[in-house]
Amino acid sequence: MLRHLFICLILLAGSSLMAQDLSARIKIDKDRVIGDIDKNIYGNFSEHLGRCIYGGIYDPGSKLSDKQGFRKDVLEAAKGLNVPILRWPGGNFVSGYHWEDGIGPKKDRPERTDLAWHTPEPNTFGTDEFIDYCRKMGTEPYFAVNLGTGTFDEARNWVEYCNVKEGPYYAELRKKNGHPEPHNVKYWSLGNEVDGWWQMGHKNAEDYGKFALEAAKLMKWTSPDIKLIAAGSSNFYGNSDPHGWNRTVLEYLKDYIDYIALHRYVGNRENDYYAFMASTIDVEERTKIVEAQIDEAMSKMRNPRQIYVAWDEYNVWYRARGGEAARGRNALEEKYNLEDALVIAGFLNAFIRNAHIVKMANMAQLVNVIAPIFTNENDMFRQTIYFPLALYANNSFGQSLDVLVDGPTFDTKQYQQVPYLDVSVAYQGEEVVINVVNRHKDQPITAEIISQEGQFSGPFTVFEVNGPDVKTENTFGKEVIKSVKKDDVAASGAGFSYTFPAHSYTMLKGKLK
Repeated sequence: MLRHLFICLILLAGSSLMAQDLSARIKIDKDRVIGDIDKNIYGNFSEHLGRCIYGGIYDPGSKLSDKQGFRKDVLEAAKGLNVPILRWPGGNFVSGYHWEDGIGPKKDRPERTDLAWHTPEPNTFGTDEFIDYCRKMGTEPYFAVNLGTGTFDEARNWVEYCNVKEGPYYAELRKKNGHPEPHNVKYWSLGNEVDGWWQMGHKNAEDYGKFALEAAKLMKWTSPDIKLIAAGSSNFYGNSDPHGWNRTVLEYLKDYIDYIALHRYVGNRENDYYAFMASTIDVEERTKIVEAQIDEAMSKMRNPRQIYVAWDEYNVWYRARGGEAARGRNALEEKYNLEDALVIAGFLNAFIRNAHIVKMANMAQLVNVIAPIFTNENDMFRQTIYFPLALYANNSFGQSLDVLVDGPTFDTKQYQQVPYLDVSVAYQGEEVVINVVNRHKDQPITAEIISQEGQFSGPFTVFEVNGPDVKTENTFGKEVIKSVKKDDVAASGAGFSYTFPAHSYTMLKGKLK
C-alpha cells in the first residue's frame, strides 16, 4: 500500500513539473544594430506556371475580375501583404520566354509551348499587363531576363522598351503600344537557376559568368541606373559545387551586379516536426558563406562596391513537387498548414537577423502556385502562410537588433542546440517589434523580455498566429489559422514577461525609449 502511494506521489510531482512553463530570456539592446531592414525582403514572385497568372492574377471574363481582367479579390488580398517588389515572369519559365511574344495587340500574339512546365502559353499577359498590375497593386516590378535560350540583344532591347523614354526603336514601340511614358523597371535579374540541369540553356559557372557579363554591360549601357541580380547557385541537386559557382559568378560580375540571388525550398517529407522547424538554419548558414565570398571578391577590387544577397525564391514546397503535380494547369498547388506558417516566420526572422547583407527576398509565389493566396472560379482564401508574412511586411521596419536569446533547446539529426524560441527584433524611432516563434510542439515558454538600453513604455500590441494543431489547414470559407489580436500587455521599465504558446508565432509591438 505504501509503495503504491509513493509511486502515485512521484507521478503527481512529475505531472506538476511537466505542467510548468519552460522559461527563457530575450535581451534587447537598441545600440546593437545589425543593419537596416530593407522593405524588399517582404517581396513576392509571380511566374507563368499553373494558375499563378492565368486563373489567379489574370482571369478575363470572370465575374470576379475588373475590366483589365485582373482578379479583384486576389488583388485585394495581395495588397494586404504590402508587397514591395514583385518578381516576374520566372523562374524556370523565363529561360524559354521571348518577351516580344507578349506585347502589342493580343490578337496578334503567338501561342507557344512552355517547355519548363509543359503547358501552352497564350502570351495574353505580358510586359505591359504586368506593369499595369504592379501599379494597381502598389508594388515595384522586378524582371528576370532570358539568359537560357535568349540573347544579349533580347535582354538589352527589353530594357530599352521599358526604360528609355523615346527615340530608339523599342522605346517608340512601347509608345505605339499605348504607354507613352517609360515603365522605369529598376530591378533585373540575369537569368534564373542557370546552374541547374533542369534549366533551358543550362551553363557551367564560367560560361554563365561570361554570358551574363556581356548582357549586364549592354543592359547597363541602355539604362545606367538599373539594379542587376546575378543567378547564384540554386543548390537543389545536380550542382556538386554550389559555393564554387557563386565564387566564379562573383569574379565575373562583381563590377556590374548589385545582388546575388539564392533560392531555398524546405519541406517535411519525413514528418519530423522538429527537423522541419530547424530547416531555416540553412538559410543563415548559406547567407554567411555567400557574404564571405562577396567580401573576397571585393578585396580584389581597387574601388570595392557593395553587393547584397537576394533570396528571390523561398518557401515551403514538398507535397506538390515532381511528376504530374509539377505539370499542367494545376501544377504546384501546395496546401499549407500551421507548421508551414511557423517555418515561413523562421525564414523572415533569418532575413531580419541578416539585414546588413540580405536586402531582398521573394516568396514564391503570389497565388495558387505554392502560394499564400488560393482561388477557384468563385472564391478565394488566404492560406496559413499568408498571415505571418502580412504581419512582418506591415510592421517590421527600421533597424534589425542583435538579440540574445537564452532558453531551452532541442536537437535534430542535422543540428544541435536549436533554440525553441526563434526571435528577431525591428526598431524604428521609439517603436520596437519583437517577432517570436515558439517552435515547441507541446509546451508554452515564458520569456523575460529585458531591455539592456532604454525603457519599455506603454502597452504592447500582440498578434498571434496559432491553431489547434500543427497540421491544421485553411480552406474556402474556413480560415482557421489567421492573425488574432490578443490582449495588450502592460510594459514599463527595463523588462516584462510574456508566455508564448506552443507552436505559435507572436508579434509584440510597443515603445522602447
